[in-house]
Amino acid sequence: MTSCRRDIIAHTESETASKFIVPEGDGAPIDALRRKLSTEEINGLPAGQYEGEIILIKTQNCLPAAMENLVQEKVLGFDTESRPIFSKGKQSNPPAILQLAGADKVYIFQLNCMGFASELAALLENQAIIKSGVAVRDDIRELQRLHSFKPAGFVDLSQVARHNRLETHGLRNMAANFFGIRITKGARCSNWEQKELTRKQLLYAATDAWISRELYFEMKAKGLEFPA
Repeated sequence: MTSCRRDIIAHTESETASKFIVPEGDGAPIDALRRKLSTEEINGLPAGQYEGEIILIKTQNCLPAAMENLVQEKVLGFDTESRPIFSKGKQSNPPAILQLAGADKVYIFQLNCMGFASELAALLENQAIIKSGVAVRDDIRELQRLHSFKPAGFVDLSQVARHNRLETHGLRNMAANFFGIRITKGARCSNWEQKELTRKQLLYAATDAWISRELYFEMKAKGLEFPA
């Protein structure tokens, strides 16, 4: 049986990225969140990224253990990554990976290696498990190119921000606004279809999903209204 790859991400003191720790009760007040931060302000913030266990799933043999853990979560951070297209007019590539962040682990499913399993489709159809992300409609549409499913339980953080008259709707800008950290974009346009993802790619992918989950809880804690 193929073993599932686990990466424990740890940083030395020489690295610039700080551990991402969600503030408890001392974040920005709601009125301050309605101000859009400038690029210069965001670039001046300390870098932040996910540190913790990342489980990379490349074969369907590893699915049972992952699904056993994921179905016990009430809220999952959700995101996908695709190999970028640099030619105008060309159809976008389907998602190469799917990221799902739970309370203490981030699972990265390499769809281009393992395919889109029916177990994953069932999870994305589960109304009882919240899947929190940014611009999720686009991700859902692209995933449906790989496997048909009826999405349920999704929360689009961009829509929540707009509904509450916040000026910031993107994931990185919201991370800066809510948590005072800067999320790097270094691996965004890398080749997500390569069979061996780099450490930089794993960190980037895990951070996006983890931040999406933490933003959901922070928005709830600040009393933001979630549209039906």
